[in-house]
Amino acid sequence: MKRLVGLVCFIGAGLWLHGEDKRPAKPNVLLMLVDDLGWQDVVCYDLDEPCPYETPNIDGLAKRGVLFKNGYSPSPVCSPSRCAIISGKHPARTMSTTVASGKPPSVFHHQNSFVSPWCRGGMDTEETTIAEALKSNGYRTGHVGKWHIAVNHYAFPQPKDEGFDFTSHYPGNSQARGVQNGMPNRLVGFATNQDKDAYRLDENGYPTDHVTEEALRFLSENKSDPMFLYYASWLVHTPIQTRSEQLLRKYCEKLGVEYPKDPKGWTLEGQRNPYYCAMVETLDYYIGRLVGYLEDTDDPRWPGHKLIENTYLIFSSDNGGMEGYSNIVFTDNFPLDKGKIHIREGGIRVPFIISGPQVKKDITSEVVVSGLDFYPTILDWTNTPNSANQKLDGSNLTTLLKVDPNDRGNVIDSRTEQPRESIFWHFPNGYCQQSAHLKNGYKLIYNHVYERPRLELYQLYDSKGKRVDWEEEIDLSQKLPELAKSMNAELLEFLEGMDAGMTYYNPTCTRVKIPGANQLLSVVDEQRTNRRVRLRFKENGAKVTRAQVIYTINGHSSDSEWFPLEAQVIPAKGKQPAKVEATLPPKVTHYVFNLIDENNFLISYPQMKKGDDQKTALEVVR
Repeated sequence: MKRLVGLVCFIGAGLWLHGEDKRPAKPNVLLMLVDDLGWQDVVCYDLDEPCPYETPNIDGLAKRGVLFKNGYSPSPVCSPSRCAIISGKHPARTMSTTVASGKPPSVFHHQNSFVSPWCRGGMDTEETTIAEALKSNGYRTGHVGKWHIAVNHYAFPQPKDEGFDFTSHYPGNSQARGVQNGMPNRLVGFATNQDKDAYRLDENGYPTDHVTEEALRFLSENKSDPMFLYYASWLVHTPIQTRSEQLLRKYCEKLGVEYPKDPKGWTLEGQRNPYYCAMVETLDYYIGRLVGYLEDTDDPRWPGHKLIENTYLIFSSDNGGMEGYSNIVFTDNFPLDKGKIHIREGGIRVPFIISGPQVKKDITSEVVVSGLDFYPTILDWTNTPNSANQKLDGSNLTTLLKVDPNDRGNVIDSRTEQPRESIFWHFPNGYCQQSAHLKNGYKLIYNHVYERPRLELYQLYDSKGKRVDWEEEIDLSQKLPELAKSMNAELLEFLEGMDAGMTYYNPTCTRVKIPGANQLLSVVDEQRTNRRVRLRFKENGAKVTRAQVIYTINGHSSDSEWFPLEAQVIPAKGKQPAKVEATLPPKVTHYVFNLIDENNFLISYPQMKKGDDQKTALEVVR
């Protein structure tokens, strides 16, 4: 009997070892990039006063892997972050720096001192996305939820144009946003148990979410192959609503607030919005469903094992939490300052959790990481070669994750091939107009706007990673001028190396007096011969140093995208005025001249105003 037992044990051990030997060489990857979730919206990140949100499933991810306290998004707004993560390139490099862009940099607010530079509206299809790279390596690639890597949600390019085999995001899909489809009245029309209800409550009382259901369908239908799924939930982006009346009532009671009678607005400050609380818990539940499926489902490629055993999980947010606007308070990122749209900590510091087969478990890391690091890390996990023309700006985190998640020496800068010291941001758009440089615990903010201090400097944490001034309250730029100067020089060198678009002064600004505003050029005339266009002008004290023609091939429709073309500046000669000339590409329908003078003013011809949708642009009549 003893011999038989020993033989059985020996055979069992051999089968186990054989099973380990047969671990599939190509692991699955689940990238969960949620929308507008703040750094303080998750319990496992909570500091100071406890938040009321309940996130047991996201907290479970942290127990399963590495939680990065200093994780950052590539941008303070969604489209640039998503483009950066999918392409692996910094927003400054791709010129994808804001949302719903791709328009001429000539729409002026007359009270603003600045003009935003041109930036892309949609991802350049010449980029090799992470989906395309993995697809070339035998992966099935899926996307569900938000896309927004185009001029608008449904403009070109779409997920299938960028290497995804499967997507739930397409025009005409009434359930593309899942539970975040708008409710005409957020106190009416909650999910029910009715069979025909698109948001029917499941066995646990949570509304059905089409985005999550499609994610589960992709996992189920493709589990026999190596899989990459980009799960991009619309939660917790506006509208601030919940389809669960039960959760709304739960959080009203938990917060000690009266159940709302008016569906509009919410003015209680802090994390005291019961709609938002319900949204965070609902998101957490959907994350739990995805992880639960991987835990419970046998791996067809690895008999005797579950899918979760050979799957890497990444969880993060596209930008910091949106704290609210007008008369509506969503959440509060305190102790971080500001939120979405800002380069201050509340706008870029995000939840950032990674787990998987070779990742240390239940570790909190102080190392600074970025969403740009996902692409090179996934390539390493999957043994996928990088495309020769895809210059990646992030760092491979594989060694950090499996050796020592608190040793920043394991994060190698792709630019210097040395341990990474710096991370940069560039957001020359909107009303914030800032770039930033984070290095050795110090954060420099470069303000593009004329009337703000040019530089701000804050010490976020000390050399041991201990919190110092996460609130960004103590500006050290005057106390440590040499440090501010050197960090600024490195920031500007970085931006110049990326050929990043920078802001210009607004010649129509009347609120502040900008030096050089009395030296602006005056236009003489505009001419076109076939595709050769020229603008003649008179200089009135300031030289024109650069010129562009901004053009489009699809008119001035709401989804038109415009592109820059460098123009030749020809100085005045005798009685001939100065001029700029360029040859338009074929199929151009409309164009605008942009001239930059030595004082950094942008003079646009024709001058367009906010809201005219470029209708005053010059039209090519064929």
